[in-house]
Amino acid sequence: MDALEMVARLMEISAVTAPKSRGQNFVATRVLAGEEVAALARAMEEFGRRSGKKDFDRDSRGVASCTTVVLMGLKDAAPLGLDCGACGFQTCKELTDAGKTDGEFSGPICAFRHLDFGIALGSAVKTAQMLNVDNRIMYRMGVAARLAGMVDWDFVMGIPLSVTGKNIFFDR
Repeated sequence: MDALEMVARLMEISAVTAPKSRGQNFVATRVLAGEEVAALARAMEEFGRRSGKKDFDRDSRGVASCTTVVLMGLKDAAPLGLDCGACGFQTCKELTDAGKTDGEFSGPICAFRHLDFGIALGSAVKTAQMLNVDNRIMYRMGVAARLAGMVDWDFVMGIPLSVTGKNIFFDR
C-alpha cells in the first residue's frame, strides 16, 4: 500500500468514527486508485459534455492528475424521527412516503443525515490536512461516480488526493 492509499484509509476511519445523530451511521466510503481514478475522470468529462454542465471537464483534469480518490456518501439514510420539517416535509413519515427522486443524487434525505455527512467529510479532510496531503471536496466527482455506477449511494462527494509543490485542486 502506498502512502496516499494509507492516508485515504485513515480518512475512511475518520469519516466512520465522526459523530452521528443517535449514533446511526449511514455514511459510506470507498477508495479509488490507479485505473479507477482514470475511469472516474473520464466519467466526469463525459457527463459534462453530455449534460452541458459547466466545469466537469476542468475538474476531470485535476482528478486525472492524481492517483488516489476517496468517495464518501450517504446510503439508505433513514430519517431521524424528529418531525422537524428541515427536509421540506412536515413529518418524517411524509419524507419517507414521498419516495426517491433520481438524478445527480437521490432524495429527499433527512437534513440531520446531511449534517452527519458534513461532519464526516470535515473529519476526513482534516485527517488528510494533518498529514499534509492536498485535497478538495468535489461535488462533480460524486455525481460522475454515482451516475457511472461506481457506487450505489444516494448522495456522493469525492475527495481527490495529491502530493505536489502546489495544491492542484485550487489552481483553476
